[in-house]
Amino acid sequence: MAEISQQDLRPGTELSLEERVLSGLDEEQRLVASTLTGPLCVLAGAGTGKTRAITHRIAYGVHSGVYQPQRLLAVTFTARAAAEMRSRLRDLGVGSVQARTFHAAALRQLQFFWPQAIGGELPQLLEHKAAIIAESARRLRLSTDRATVRDLAAEVEWAKVSMLTPETYLEHAQGRGTPGGFDLLTMSRVFQSYEDVKTDRNLIDFEDVLLITVGILQEDDRVAATVREQYRHFVVDEYQDVSPLQQRLLELWLGGREELCVVGDASQTIYSFTGASARHLLDFGRRYPNAQLVKLVRDYRSTPQVVQLANNLLAARRPAGRQADAAWSQPLQLVAQRPAGPAPSFVECSDDEAEAAAIAKGIGALIEAGTQPAQIAVLFRTNGQSEAYEQALSAAGIGYQLRGGERFFARKEVRDAILSLRAASRADQTSDHDDQPAVALAQQVRDVLASIGFTEQAPAGGGAVRERWESLAALVALADELVVSRGAEFRLADFVAELQERSAVQHAPTVQGVTLASLHSAKGLEWDAVFLVGLSEGLMPISFADTAEAVDEERRLLYVGITRAREFLSLSWSLSRTPGGRANRKPSRFLDGLRPQSAVSRGAASQSPRRQRAVAKPPALCRVCGKALSSGAERKIGRCAECPPSYQEATFEALRQWRLEEARSAQLPAFMIFTDATLVAVAESEPASLEELSAVAGVGPSKLERYGAAVLQVMSDQQQA
Repeated sequence: MAEISQQDLRPGTELSLEERVLSGLDEEQRLVASTLTGPLCVLAGAGTGKTRAITHRIAYGVHSGVYQPQRLLAVTFTARAAAEMRSRLRDLGVGSVQARTFHAAALRQLQFFWPQAIGGELPQLLEHKAAIIAESARRLRLSTDRATVRDLAAEVEWAKVSMLTPETYLEHAQGRGTPGGFDLLTMSRVFQSYEDVKTDRNLIDFEDVLLITVGILQEDDRVAATVREQYRHFVVDEYQDVSPLQQRLLELWLGGREELCVVGDASQTIYSFTGASARHLLDFGRRYPNAQLVKLVRDYRSTPQVVQLANNLLAARRPAGRQADAAWSQPLQLVAQRPAGPAPSFVECSDDEAEAAAIAKGIGALIEAGTQPAQIAVLFRTNGQSEAYEQALSAAGIGYQLRGGERFFARKEVRDAILSLRAASRADQTSDHDDQPAVALAQQVRDVLASIGFTEQAPAGGGAVRERWESLAALVALADELVVSRGAEFRLADFVAELQERSAVQHAPTVQGVTLASLHSAKGLEWDAVFLVGLSEGLMPISFADTAEAVDEERRLLYVGITRAREFLSLSWSLSRTPGGRANRKPSRFLDGLRPQSAVSRGAASQSPRRQRAVAKPPALCRVCGKALSSGAERKIGRCAECPPSYQEATFEALRQWRLEEARSAQLPAFMIFTDATLVAVAESEPASLEELSAVAGVGPSKLERYGAAVLQVMSDQQQA
């Protein structure tokens, strides 16, 4: 699907502005984007373009005059997701629309209304709970360590987003085990002590921001009326992750109105431990009986092999708990849109060390075959598993970045780079270079960063020198990307402003290095190649998942991991923790029925590791310029997007008209006959026989038998025209 740039949105072309916003969307995405009023629920599977659909909906609503940009609020759950949404909205010409996290939106309102609703200055915001939790425990003469404090803080957060107080916690926390190793009565005392310490120090935490905002909106009609006058339309992304507290805030923002669009996927609910609940998403139709429902199931991210594995994983689930809605027990079945790729590999190793070594070897093979390190990820269940892979990659001379480690914008070289770029920007603004072409921005950035050590060629070695270069290279790559997406007017000052905004929300650019991350932190991201490691019982599902509901969430977590992969996917486990140890581990129960029978045998458990070699296909090259092809559509056509097409437009349109008539006759979506990319490939290759047609990507045996003669007839008619 073609992206829209700001240049495309300018007047002067044949299509109207609104039509250009909708162009390039598939049928379901277009329905989302053109449904502008009333309650709308979008069930969007992984890789189906949900962010694209809702940002185009917002842009279409603004450009058509239905929405006023200042009166629409889009909310999501992470600062990175909000920043990505704002970036896309700017590219669509509606940058004045607010896209924020729940906490950021509530904090902004609280800062504005606090003086008139409560009076005085807003208390200081507590960004990290650990120190206050530790002091609260000391007041109760409780002994804690860092892990205990972390668990106690997590339990306090769960209680508060569930709208519980220290007095009501005990009643509603039954069955939650022993947070931090303490019984629930002690936990309730810690909760109360924590609240007391905050009050003594005039502090509020992030949950308080939501709670106080809810309280003001409930009790002060003037404030509520002002907020509801300001915001008329709401869009909520990742709605399956809404907590009871966030849902209550949303209801107060709406004030009984129904101008709400929610987007989510119950199969990606992986944050129940924080208070998130998919019930709000699945019960949307009950709360809004006249709501429209749209399902996005066309997966543009992953190959059919990856999509099928993900579908099969969910098909084997046994839903737990109250089955109040059929959608809960019938997850979305994704339909792959990309060409076929390699089958997922299942790798069994003798021990953790051998598994890490095998994965490092597989990653090395992928890199040697042309995959960029930044497009490879190793995902694990717990952060404690990362060390073995850090050591294995270091031993193999492969750079990596640990997601959740030092933040990108906190690195010294990045701070130095921004200071240098800011100084150059000021000089650029005061100089008399109005006629300087804006396309020089990318070169300007390179010139500035060269003064602090950037080179076009990466250093030969690794370590700190390589890491510094990768940070600067990420800034250069971001400049190249923004020049393309923002248009010719994007200048150095704009780039510096973009970096400042990204720094504020920690929206880091892509760094060249293999990503090591937990499955939870990988949500919302994607890579060409994904290695899911440590898939043994006790780790997946995790050992403390001792209820049906908890095990079901672990399955969803693995589903999220699988659907991060675009093309190459490896799933691995080990039989023992240490070399020479007893082989008493078993593969995860979730792999039953997914892995080939050859990987089920226990006969080789005590032998050398049985590994499937990670052999990547050589990269497909453009037949015109020889450049490596990056997208599925490019690989199907055999030509990169930059090279001019070689087909006749009339031929392509004739094929599209035939497909439309065939789809109507068969009552099928047009893409199920042939995708646009396949039609382009047919038009360019000009097949004259069934044998030649069968060589076109996307024309399999069944489609060749069903449509081959008709396609050849269209081609023949065009040649004679």
